[in-house]
Amino acid sequence: MRTTRIFVDAELRVGARLSLPAAQARHLAQVLRLGPNDEFVLFNGDGRDYQARLLEPSRHAAMVRIEGRGDAESEQPLDIRLALGISRGERMDFALQKAVELGVGRLTPLFTKRSQVKLDGARLDKRMEHWRGVVIAACEQSGRRRLPILDRAQPLAHWLETQTAGALLLDPLAPLPLTRLPAPESAVTLLVGPEGGLAPDERDAAYRRGLRGVRLGPRILRTETAPLAAIAVVQALWGDLGDA
Repeated sequence: MRTTRIFVDAELRVGARLSLPAAQARHLAQVLRLGPNDEFVLFNGDGRDYQARLLEPSRHAAMVRIEGRGDAESEQPLDIRLALGISRGERMDFALQKAVELGVGRLTPLFTKRSQVKLDGARLDKRMEHWRGVVIAACEQSGRRRLPILDRAQPLAHWLETQTAGALLLDPLAPLPLTRLPAPESAVTLLVGPEGGLAPDERDAAYRRGLRGVRLGPRILRTETAPLAAIAVVQALWGDLGDA
C-alpha cells in the first residue's frame, strides 16, 4: 500500500500538534479522503519522515499530531546537478519531475536563444512557484526526504560564468559517449538545451568555458528525454540506481 506523504514548510517534532495550511488540508480531506485518526507521513526537507495522525480534518484546516520520526535519509554517493534550457509547458514540468525522482540534487532553469518561453517579473515568480510545486510533488511521490535546490531561472551566459571545467554538455555531435567518462569524484553537472538544442554560439561558449561534450548514442533525444536518459546512465554507472 502506498504511503501518503505530505510536505509542509514548518518545524516538525515528535509530540507536537500542527495545523496544516489550507492547501494541504484540502488535499488530505478531498483528494486522499483521510478521516479522523488516519495516519500519514509529513516531511519538511530536513532529511526525515515524521509519522503523523489526522485529528480534525476539514477542507480549510487540519489539526495533526506528530507521533514519530524516521531515520535520516542517506546522503547520495553522487551529487547530480542539472541545468536545463526552459521548454514549453508540460515538457519542462515532466523533465523537472522525473529528474527529482531520479535523484538530482540541484536544478537550474536556463533562458537560452531557442527557449520559446518568455518570462520576467511576476510571470517568472508565478512560474518559479509552479516549478517548486512540481519538485515538492515529485519528492512526495518518490520518498525523497530532502528537497533538491531549485535555482531561480537565469540566462545561460550568467550560469556559464559560474562553471568550472568538468561540467558536461549533452551534445549529439560530441565524439565521446557519456559511458566512456571516468567516474567523477563527488559531483557531476549536466547542461541540456531546450527544444532545438543550444544555438551554435551558445555551444561554443560552453566549450570555451571548459564544459565537456558527451553524447548518449546514435539518436537525437527530445529536450525532456535527454536529461533523464543521462541522469539514469550516471546513476547506474556511479550513483545509487539499483542500490537496495
